[in-house]
Amino acid sequence: MGKYIVTDLTRFKEGKAEVCTALISEDSGQCVRPIPYFTFEQMRKYGVIPGAVIEGDFTPAAIAGKPHREDCSYGTLQLTGAVSASDFRAVLQRSISNSVKEGFGSDFDGIKLLPIDTKAERSIITVKVGPDCFKVEKDRFENYKVHFRDSSGVSYRYIPITDLGFHQYLKGVDASSMNPVDEVNSHFKESHEIYLRLGVSRAHQSQDGRNGYWMQVNGIYSFPDRLDKIRGYAP
Repeated sequence: MGKYIVTDLTRFKEGKAEVCTALISEDSGQCVRPIPYFTFEQMRKYGVIPGAVIEGDFTPAAIAGKPHREDCSYGTLQLTGAVSASDFRAVLQRSISNSVKEGFGSDFDGIKLLPIDTKAERSIITVKVGPDCFKVEKDRFENYKVHFRDSSGVSYRYIPITDLGFHQYLKGVDASSMNPVDEVNSHFKESHEIYLRLGVSRAHQSQDGRNGYWMQVNGIYSFPDRLDKIRGYAP
């Protein structure tokens, strides 16, 4: 039985009952994505948050195609606690890619897309960005997006945020007293370091005909953390 740390809680469209979850093995560093997905109700009932420790066995799905090699079936799982913020940071640090391109592989288009016939062997990566290279914005469709520059100096713009905790936090902000986007940007600007968990969607064809797996921001983690309503990992 292995021990795994929850690193991603990714929301689907509004009203969807499931949550896409990713975990990293404490021993091997392997990333797994439980299939079938956990439900939002399960997350709330058992208090599953980033940094939660889950023990159990995950088995790679026989039909897991590229790039979603993390897909795994599972048996009985047990929530056994949570790691500290410093230990959670260490888990993220161990999984870092030096750049988005390095993480997703040579056929990543350099903007936000893996092609439908991708050779990529993974669909979730971690990159570290500086606070001065990161900004949240709400687009004209009222969707939250991220602009960032990775360690290789390449900039990425308007990447959708699917981080469940981030969206829940913004829903609770009193917009009459402070602009939610201004609040989170102020927080991130004061952070020492920011880690992004970047994932790609299931296959989707856009209106312009591009078909493939689209990059999204599954998780945003800053250290030191001050927005404790977004994150619940232990101090």
